[in-house]
Amino acid sequence: MTYDPTGHLLLTPIDREAPVRVRRLRQLGFGDRPDPAFDEFAHHLAAVTGAPYSMVNFIDENRQYFAGLHTPTGTHSGSDLTAAAASGGEVSRFMARDHGYCPHVVVRRKALVLEDVCDYPRFAGNPVVDEIGIRSYLGAPLIDRTGIALGTICVVDTEPRPWGRAGLETIKSLAAELIEQIHRREDGSI
Repeated sequence: MTYDPTGHLLLTPIDREAPVRVRRLRQLGFGDRPDPAFDEFAHHLAAVTGAPYSMVNFIDENRQYFAGLHTPTGTHSGSDLTAAAASGGEVSRFMARDHGYCPHVVVRRKALVLEDVCDYPRFAGNPVVDEIGIRSYLGAPLIDRTGIALGTICVVDTEPRPWGRAGLETIKSLAAELIEQIHRREDGSI
């Protein structure tokens, strides 16, 4: 575990790859605007997993950006995700880097299954639990051909979900599918 200078436990891991990731995201043209292809992929994620929320998430040094987003209502705005969800408003495409579980997936470079986040003290204290009511998470890193973890794909629910090994294999397979789409786009094949 890491502590900040005031002695508080930092729940979000240190991300030494962030500057390289930001350069790569800029090279690809990702990470600062919605993308219809990523929205379509997020809808596909939701349909395959049955989750109410799904994202294609790119992460920089300070924030997360949902370039692809699916919500139960289909609404997306520019306001903060946590504030909007807490007030019952529209869901934003931006979220602070220290909110949620995707930064852990990017730094670990491994998929993460949290069937009930409250079962894991390290993750139960995350702001998305109290502010949004997130109870389950399933995510996988998007590692491109250069070896950089660009971000994640993930699904979340406000109820515990028994994702199990099948969920883990599904999210990993879908991440590989999206990476192939990204490579085809970069090569000009799409």
